[in-house]
Amino acid sequence: MKNVILYALIFSLLFNVFQYVNSTKILDAKDKEVAGIKKNLETARDSVLKLSNANYFALESDEDAQEYLYSNNLDYKEVAIKVREDLIALNENKNGNPLVPYEPINGKPFLVNTSKVLNHRWIIAEFSNGELWGQILVKYFVTEGKPTNFETIETVLYPKQRID
Repeated sequence: MKNVILYALIFSLLFNVFQYVNSTKILDAKDKEVAGIKKNLETARDSVLKLSNANYFALESDEDAQEYLYSNNLDYKEVAIKVREDLIALNENKNGNPLVPYEPINGKPFLVNTSKVLNHRWIIAEFSNGELWGQILVKYFVTEGKPTNFETIETVLYPKQRID
């Protein structure tokens, strides 16, 4: 009977030591996993912050600009579409888009390729003639039932064709 109790005591002691060592290994592994997940989460948060900042200057996220348009009975989504369409329609001019203050080079007029409506008053747009490209900052005025009025504020012309 003494031997059985001694064996049971030794067995329970060995079992407890095994459980302690095994639990410590598992806990260390989980701590490493949590640290990795926290690092990934921080990276993801930084990425989301960068993306939200990238869209900071956009009519879709500018509540003050939206309120201004609503106060003039205009829907900001419709305004953005109309402004983009009117801006691209100016490309039909044979000398290029009149908002781009550069004469055609080698018979190639400058046309607006893409644009972004920044708020209720400004647009930034990219233009090119196939060889040179640049950007323009445009002021616009929308009146319901009338074409959009545009005014070029500033332009930048880059010396070489962009490589995508």
